[in-house]
Amino acid sequence: MSEIRDFKLDVPQVELERLYRRIDDTRWPEKEPVDDWSQGTPLAVLQELIEYWRTQYDWRRCEAQLNELGQFMTEIGGLDVHFLHVRSSREDAVPLLMTHGWPGSVVEFLDSIPLLTEPEEGQAFHIIAPSLPGYGFSGKPAETGWGVEKIAQTWAKLMQQLGYERWVAQGGDWGGAVTTMIGAQAPDGCAGIHVNMPIARPTEEDLANPSPAELKALGALKYYQDWDSGYSKQQSTRPQTVGYGLVDSPAGLAGWILEKMWAWTDNEGSPFDALSKDQILDNIMIYWLGASGASSARLYWESFGNFGDGNVAIPSGASMFPKEVLPTPRKWVERRYTNLVYWNELQKGGHFAAWEQPEAFAKELQACFTKML
Repeated sequence: MSEIRDFKLDVPQVELERLYRRIDDTRWPEKEPVDDWSQGTPLAVLQELIEYWRTQYDWRRCEAQLNELGQFMTEIGGLDVHFLHVRSSREDAVPLLMTHGWPGSVVEFLDSIPLLTEPEEGQAFHIIAPSLPGYGFSGKPAETGWGVEKIAQTWAKLMQQLGYERWVAQGGDWGGAVTTMIGAQAPDGCAGIHVNMPIARPTEEDLANPSPAELKALGALKYYQDWDSGYSKQQSTRPQTVGYGLVDSPAGLAGWILEKMWAWTDNEGSPFDALSKDQILDNIMIYWLGASGASSARLYWESFGNFGDGNVAIPSGASMFPKEVLPTPRKWVERRYTNLVYWNELQKGGHFAAWEQPEAFAKELQACFTKML
């Protein structure tokens, strides 16, 4: 069994200066001929964020916060796995494995972690938050095969390596796919799962006579397929090609990610309504410093076609936030998660639940997992 190694971020100043030079040398396209986001991230919005990045953003703040929480590295299956490990002071705390998605990272959980490890009341958790393979500071697979099935197996090995005999798991986006696969595989020790983006497919009967909730889900799916899926088509078919620009250009990377911060958050027209510039740039920096534009996109190539595969028989819970990309009806969810013990529909929040609504998110996990422990 590989050792658990301490991991400390200390990005050389020369790397930050190199980033600033590349920002200064940005070659901008012309302004879009529309007055909205229908052609992608607007020039003025991106330039505003890039100007802040260059002149006011402080990476050392985020770096210090991650180091203070506790970062570690271990090798599993020939790949380095980076993870946060934050233990609660409570003796009754339960280990909770939390997995992010794209275009997110472990920084999505920064505001939620203290609410889960040291809550004023209710269940407490020890948090284990790994970076997906090819994301952040985890290793980049040099061979194919690192899809959600293998990642789920790897995460179970991580929990075993940490000595946790009974634990629960949570995720959204790709983290939800990995967490669902953990539920389907039902490894020893996993007492249950929670997802904030459950994925389940309709039947022919559903399509023939849809309920209002199903009509909403089908409408969201059509919008996604027609207007919001270009990124996934590119990443699932040509991740290497798109990766050249994402790894080479700070502005290109920021524009690619910022569009999803706008499209997938519960906002009033601007991504900065839901997340601060510092929060967004903390996340973009994880992608920039890890040079992970191509390696993170490869998960789409590996697993996009089977994102919705695998039924779950162990105890499961789901929380639906109103601005979720694909609002899956409970009826569909119950067919896939056959032991659904918790379901709740919230009034505020979007795709990045832990990031946008950390207080509500933490309460959802407490309410859900209390039913399983």
